[in-house]
Amino acid sequence: MKAIPYLAAWLPQLLGWLLLCAFLLTGIATAAQAQTDTTLTKSVVGKRWIVETRDGSVIQGIFLGQTDGGIRLQTDSAGEILIPHTQIKSTQIIDDSRMHDGAYWFENPNATRYLFSPSAFSLKKGEAYYQNTYLVLNSFNIGITDNITMGGGFELISTFSGTPAFYLTPKATFEINNKWRAGGGLLYMNVIGVGEDFSGLGIGYGIVTYGNSDDNATLGMGYGFVDGELSSKPVITLSGMKRLSSRIGVVSENWLVPWDSYYGVFSYGIRFMGERLTVDLAFINNRDIAEAIPIGVPYVDFVIKFGK
Repeated sequence: MKAIPYLAAWLPQLLGWLLLCAFLLTGIATAAQAQTDTTLTKSVVGKRWIVETRDGSVIQGIFLGQTDGGIRLQTDSAGEILIPHTQIKSTQIIDDSRMHDGAYWFENPNATRYLFSPSAFSLKKGEAYYQNTYLVLNSFNIGITDNITMGGGFELISTFSGTPAFYLTPKATFEINNKWRAGGGLLYMNVIGVGEDFSGLGIGYGIVTYGNSDDNATLGMGYGFVDGELSSKPVITLSGMKRLSSRIGVVSENWLVPWDSYYGVFSYGIRFMGERLTVDLAFINNRDIAEAIPIGVPYVDFVIKFGK
């Protein structure tokens, strides 16, 4: 019981020491945070930023630093401006490679494929897209990892007719260096309800792509199979895309299919691009088609990208 008066006598001093330690620790943490913020701020000064405000405006400029009042940007049209922190919805540092003659080009939202055939670029983990072709072919693809994409789809009319056609399109790719990528995958198609003996058809393929996500060409080779029977000659594809501006590019996809001899099919078209959407308007042609339709058969698709 003698310890109680002793503890009571020391309690104010003990509380004082605890409060002092808490104050010092808070001060150290705040100073460390301030130093981290200062280091971070210094590391991005001079880089080009895109700032989206809460009212939907997008402002682009060179980051000059930040104050308690907001972010300072040096813009091309309005000079130095201050954007209040309370008005900022999001910020993004722009890679120098995305600037072309002073204009910002957003990332190509549809670099993983041409019209239908794939490139050796893959969706990042968590990214996905939905593709619709001719309003009846519906495709879905998702990035399982940064190098593995899983996809599939179905044809709408056959789904309602009672014999639904579906397909699977898994793909794996890898980077060789900053100019070359390679990969492989499978295009498998089948129809439900046509008979138990039919095992489907498809192509197992390998591809190599040269270039970047905006301008590239892809050579592909694969062996087709129908109901378990493998082709003795490969299917060959040569495709490419080139971005002409921030929102417009051209795309071409060309096939050599083994028949009695090789049968060629080529295509050419325009790709209209937004940050999350692309629309392809193209024509598919060869010697036989050109006899009836000189410019080729129209091809239309659109792709909506989700995720990162």
